[in-house]
Amino acid sequence: MAADPNQESNKPKSSVYLQNSDELQRVFDQFDVNHDGKISVTELGDVLKALGTTVPPNELGRVMEDLDSDRDGFISLEEFAAFCRSGSDDGGASELRDAFNLYDQDHNGLISASELHLVLNRLGMNCSIDDCHRMIGSVDSDSDGNVNFEEFKKMMTNSANGNKNVVV
Repeated sequence: MAADPNQESNKPKSSVYLQNSDELQRVFDQFDVNHDGKISVTELGDVLKALGTTVPPNELGRVMEDLDSDRDGFISLEEFAAFCRSGSDDGGASELRDAFNLYDQDHNGLISASELHLVLNRLGMNCSIDDCHRMIGSVDSDSDGNVNFEEFKKMMTNSANGNKNVVV
């Protein structure tokens, strides 16, 4: 039986980012440090810690329970994808704000080249501060040398729609 395209509008909107399978795989691989095709509770905790978020072990356990639908003790790519693509009432706006806040280390509402450099290097993406200046310059529409939330949102929306000019 074919799906009714009119029913799509009744579903919650999926996240505005991580809709592209290549992008999803890239993010999954950042978590899957040992590249065994699954994310362990330790890997999840380590990535969150690298991003500056300390999550108590009991909370990590709850996250794993929520995401590990087959109950094998790991998050597979399929489970990760289901989580990333799951709908939310705000169409992913809160997820986008959370992602922005990870980069905005000083919480001033702007992502600077040094903040971008710090976070990307914590995630194991070796890049220079000059690389980060170039990345910011490609989306910095008001030419202030930083990325504000609106510029970030536009960049992430363009990335989700297939524009791969910026990798953040």
